[in-house]
Amino acid sequence: MHIDKSSKISFDPISLLVDGKRWFPMMGEMHFSRCPRKYWEQELLKMKAGGIDIVSLYVIWIHHEEIQGEFDFTGDRNLREFMETVRKCGLYSILRIGPWAHGEARNGGFPDWLLKDGEENGYEVRTDAPRYLEHVRTFYEKIYEQAKGLFIKDNGPVIGIQIENEYGHCGGKTGEEGEQHMKTLRNMALEIGFDAPLYTATGWGGAVTGGMVPVMGGYCEAPWDQRITEIEPSGNYIFTRERNDHNIGSDYGLGVGITFDQNKFPFLTAELGGGLQVTHHRRPIATGLDTAAMTMVKVGCGANLLGYYMYHGGTNPKGKLTTLQETRETGYPNDLPAYSYDFNAPLREYGQMEDAYREVRMIASFIHDFGDDLCDMPYTQQPGNPLKPGNLSDLRTSVRYKTRKDTEGNTINSGYLFVNNYQRRYEMASHKNVEPTAYKEDGSVLKTFAKRDIEDGDFFFYPFNMPFGDSAFITIDATPLCIIHDIDGQGHKGYVFYTDTDREVTFDIDGDAMGNQVIVLTRSEALCSSKVVIEGKEHLIISDGVSVTGTDGTPWLYFEVQKGKNLKPGFRAYPELIKVSEEFIICKKSDRGNTYTNGDAFALYESKSLYGNDADASFEFEDGKGCIKVNGKMPGMNELFMHITYAGDSGIIQKDGEIIADNFYTGQKWEVGLDRFMGANGCAAFDIEIKPLNKDDKIYLQEWPRLDGAVACRLEDIELFAQYRIKML
Repeated sequence: MHIDKSSKISFDPISLLVDGKRWFPMMGEMHFSRCPRKYWEQELLKMKAGGIDIVSLYVIWIHHEEIQGEFDFTGDRNLREFMETVRKCGLYSILRIGPWAHGEARNGGFPDWLLKDGEENGYEVRTDAPRYLEHVRTFYEKIYEQAKGLFIKDNGPVIGIQIENEYGHCGGKTGEEGEQHMKTLRNMALEIGFDAPLYTATGWGGAVTGGMVPVMGGYCEAPWDQRITEIEPSGNYIFTRERNDHNIGSDYGLGVGITFDQNKFPFLTAELGGGLQVTHHRRPIATGLDTAAMTMVKVGCGANLLGYYMYHGGTNPKGKLTTLQETRETGYPNDLPAYSYDFNAPLREYGQMEDAYREVRMIASFIHDFGDDLCDMPYTQQPGNPLKPGNLSDLRTSVRYKTRKDTEGNTINSGYLFVNNYQRRYEMASHKNVEPTAYKEDGSVLKTFAKRDIEDGDFFFYPFNMPFGDSAFITIDATPLCIIHDIDGQGHKGYVFYTDTDREVTFDIDGDAMGNQVIVLTRSEALCSSKVVIEGKEHLIISDGVSVTGTDGTPWLYFEVQKGKNLKPGFRAYPELIKVSEEFIICKKSDRGNTYTNGDAFALYESKSLYGNDADASFEFEDGKGCIKVNGKMPGMNELFMHITYAGDSGIIQKDGEIIADNFYTGQKWEVGLDRFMGANGCAAFDIEIKPLNKDDKIYLQEWPRLDGAVACRLEDIELFAQYRIKML
């Protein structure tokens, strides 16, 4: 949906509204001060290609005023330039101006001097204490100087402001005193000039919101949990009316219920875990499937905005006085890496596009084409649906539906059946030869689908009586992905679905299909697909690479080549492209077929060139210390990723005596993007140090490495992956 200064953005108890029409956006968190400025545009365009509409971001106080009175909004901390880049990329933004942010930053983002000033002058931060509010006002005014002229009323990207974070749950006041402080901060922001149509506040765990629009969250695990054992199943895989995640901030205290009237506000999320940032004592690994299943459940529960924290990982900036990460030494419950804020996010610390990126992109494709209509479909609780995550035997289902008129004016029920049999780290019971069934509130049947097996780990949703063009409705036992408009130059549409198993799909079209088409993909094909507009025409692209469109409309294909390998990158397109760049040739033309087609009907394109990777890495390692030498600069290479296989507690990498990367061991490969560290000749030398992991260390690991006696301290292997990007048109 296009929004400009003439648009009216508002909300009602159901959803966000733009000019009175329902809007279901996708939102992702990226911290500009944790990403080098030279990559901002590229990374924001990746976010957009992944389906993100709104970029949310903290302005972390200590990143800008570590020393009192010395504000720094230059270089990688240049908020104004970042917001201008957001606008250039065609995205919107919600500014999270704090003043307290958390974000795993030192003191939750508060500068040390602020805490010292409070102690010396006898006031409490995060209250209406006049001296504290004076400091906050100065900080807000500096942010406003950066954001002035960039609000939506100015045709800028800023559509919303978030005040504080988890206030009344993770610190701050509760009750009327807490509500008043939130109102004080909002009024201050408005007085300064933060003129945005939306003011939001986090609403979970008993947080107070000051009457602002509450946004909710949910994570697949809790690396801040102080236990070092396997923890109970996450409630975020259960269909329920409950919006609260009791686990968020549980290191500060058990989350209690919500403080606002749910009937007055839409169900919007701002902190669905795009991954997890590990702590020293607890190191769970969030996978793409963990995120995807949790997201589908939230949609099935009635969420009408999907916001991910983090969507893009990053690296903490270097402080002038201290490192800037959360530590127990500063009175916080957790120790975090000094620099890495990778988060296992869809876009990771160095912009890697991995499984979570593809999973979220697939969900976003559905939301963009069907989400606005979905907004009007409330959550409908299903008979037999379990409400406790510890129930691993009963099938979890949900329905969202509404009534609409068919082409003859008759009332029909139209909606989606959601089924989840996925619970992270726990095995769910199999359900053999069942009929997935959608029920009304009174228990009567809305729709029954064909029998199938539902195995441990399966999750999917099926549409019934979904509009199919202007004169028909479709019911199908496959999951909708997107709509490709004007597939043949005559205005016909392609409705794209995917299956989660290899069984035959059944569908029923009620009415006149009028040349519109059903396209069914496998899940793996859908995972590799993206809708791309090329010269004003929509196409569905399927590729092992990732298609990202530049600000000038040029589509690029990103792909990686492993060391010692050669690759001719390619892609499939539907409908067939009118033209491609000189880099590609067409190997197979498109065959549109009749009403039904599948992935075999796509046109196939292959690069004329062979891309290789002759980069070389060598290392020496002994007694926990070593050196790494890298030589690799292939023509046209965009990035060179170094994958380090090691075993130990943690590691640091230094270049010229300065720490450039760190990592807590999880069992995953430690990935480092080398472009920012290598010289023009493509050569670089690094020192690496690995801290031993002992069998008695009090930490949680999903899988422990092999121990040599009672300890692990090994550098085992280094692999190099060259990333290229080439024009598709």
